[in-house]
Amino acid sequence: MHLLASGPGWRVKDVTCSAGPHDRPFEEQHDLVCVAAVTRGTFQYRTPNGRATLVPGALMLGNPGACFECGHKHGVGDRCLSFHFDPEFFEEIVASVPGARRLSFTIPRLSPSEMLLPVIAAAEAADDDLGFEEAALRVAAAAATAESGSSEAVRNPRRERRVDEVLRRIEAEPEEPLTLWQLAHDAAMSPYHFLRTFNVISGVTPYQFVLTQRLRCAAVRLRRTTDPISAIAYEEGFNDLSTFNRRFRRIMGMTPGAWRRRRP
Repeated sequence: MHLLASGPGWRVKDVTCSAGPHDRPFEEQHDLVCVAAVTRGTFQYRTPNGRATLVPGALMLGNPGACFECGHKHGVGDRCLSFHFDPEFFEEIVASVPGARRLSFTIPRLSPSEMLLPVIAAAEAADDDLGFEEAALRVAAAAATAESGSSEAVRNPRRERRVDEVLRRIEAEPEEPLTLWQLAHDAAMSPYHFLRTFNVISGVTPYQFVLTQRLRCAAVRLRRTTDPISAIAYEEGFNDLSTFNRRFRRIMGMTPGAWRRRRP
């Protein structure tokens, strides 16, 4: 297990298992609410809520205090992004999802679906604290929604105003380090309410908005100044040059150096 990120009430670990058909399963126990996105391999999962085979694209569900076993009858190893939530924090998320009021899971898994695909893909693509924090909320909400059969977010004028203020703040200082908890607190909303409302209003998530704003500022500076690329990357909020180069090329279609040399 490798801890990737954590915050108040949540944590996410990269869990790699190398067990195979000849390894005997043993009983374990979920300490917290667990929602694990399977990213590689298959395995058998047994809980008080039933048995299921977990495959890539599925979500493994676990209630705090519940015992479980994982076995590998037909292959060796698996890998999961395992999200763990304090029960109180998970209850707060569930309360924020329209119609979702069940605080414990009644089934062992959610099968791969079109609804889960973008949530899990975004979780796999996350590579910093804000990205993982956003992924944690989305994974938890997806599990709660699928469990209850609830539906979409409802817009609220007061929340829209608060989110608009946050949008302006990010636009003014995109290089500043941010967390969803901080942004939601400033907007007087729960983290999931904030994430959902932000996405409805702006069409993107906070993580996507911050990233595009930072890249926009960097692109302008590359064209207008002779500052070193590394200085621009760090000053615009990127933690390292390789991350900046990778993201810039993916979004802009060329390297920062090529962008600087190219003129309209």
